[in-house]
Amino acid sequence: MYRKTKLKNGLRIITIPQKETKATTVLVLVGAGSKYETKNVSGISHFLEHMLFKGTDKRKSPMEVAEELDKIGGEFNAFTGEEYTGYYAKVNYSNFDIALDWVSDIFLNSKLPNKELLKERGVIIEEINMYRENPMMYIGDLWKKVLYGDQPAGWDIAGTTKSVLAIERSDIKKYMDDHYIASNTIVCVAGNIDEKKTIEKIKKYFSKISNKQKKDKVGVIEKQNKPQVKTIYKKTNQTNIALGVRGYDIFHSHKITLDVMSVILGGSMSSRLFKEIREKLGAAYYVRTYNCSDTDTGSLVTFAGIDNKKLDKVIETILKEYKKLTKIKVSNDELKKAKECIKGRMILKMEASDEQASFYGMQELLKNDITSMEDIFKKIDNVSSEDIINVAKDIFRNEKLNMALIGPFKNKEIKL
Repeated sequence: MYRKTKLKNGLRIITIPQKETKATTVLVLVGAGSKYETKNVSGISHFLEHMLFKGTDKRKSPMEVAEELDKIGGEFNAFTGEEYTGYYAKVNYSNFDIALDWVSDIFLNSKLPNKELLKERGVIIEEINMYRENPMMYIGDLWKKVLYGDQPAGWDIAGTTKSVLAIERSDIKKYMDDHYIASNTIVCVAGNIDEKKTIEKIKKYFSKISNKQKKDKVGVIEKQNKPQVKTIYKKTNQTNIALGVRGYDIFHSHKITLDVMSVILGGSMSSRLFKEIREKLGAAYYVRTYNCSDTDTGSLVTFAGIDNKKLDKVIETILKEYKKLTKIKVSNDELKKAKECIKGRMILKMEASDEQASFYGMQELLKNDITSMEDIFKKIDNVSSEDIINVAKDIFRNEKLNMALIGPFKNKEIKL
């Protein structure tokens, strides 16, 4: 139930009509994130995201940018990842024109005022500090450092204090000119819309977008022949860990198998690791396993915040459950439960226009292709217990193990 329109300049428009809702979301995605950066300007994708809210000729100040959607009860924000940046507004469908005008204005016409840049440096540095001071938030960044080290895939999306202080307006302007172009941009609108009129309006608003040639990112180097552990000492009452393995990218035929496997391991309150670590050991409040897949990297990882005294036991338990998947087939009942869990969550999420926009837009941006929810469900249903055990044997090998740890341990030896 979507329509893709590609303009002559390369801009892609995706429309998803939802007549049963009274909401509409306008989402603009650009294929640029931290993996597209160089070390001297690490964090520039995220910095630019912040700067687009600082004023245009039409909305001259940050307050004017914010107030327009606040006045109509709209939801608006932006986000930056390793391979994308997005800007969105979600409104009552009767205010669609306001949302489209607003999103296109900040995306195409932001002035990037230097006085605001100087102030925003401080804001971003405090955001970096917030993550660094919160082990539960920072453990994900540390996990990437373990896997990829000193290359774009291993850098913090927000950059470092040093790199943020060094970024100038000219750097941001050049980065924007290089990446915020028609062939690298998708405008996605979902909700209660007149599809034909919506497409014509988008064509009008984005008629002046640059049609420069797209610049690609540097390839990720993956090299590992033994287990890797990275620890940060922090005097805390809880140890946060990330323990997992290298996995598959989004194009891999077994990416869906890993999605199912992650739910079996730690994707719900009745998952194996939740039961073993929280319910039986009483060692953690949160424990969660994720399959993380990008266009060129992938990993399966379990995160947990655990009792310092039970660290060794929790590590042992996670590794035991990983190993079990390589030897014992998952039962039909457990496999079915995991599949239905994934499908049920997707269906519930897709009730919302912003989730619809993200579902279709992100696929188009990252894969240059869209798989329908029905076809994804078919792939999920086709995952067998044999697939699980074969994939487990492939990824859960000793030389592929990695762990990140933040806690009150200075000289503790950890063996995987």
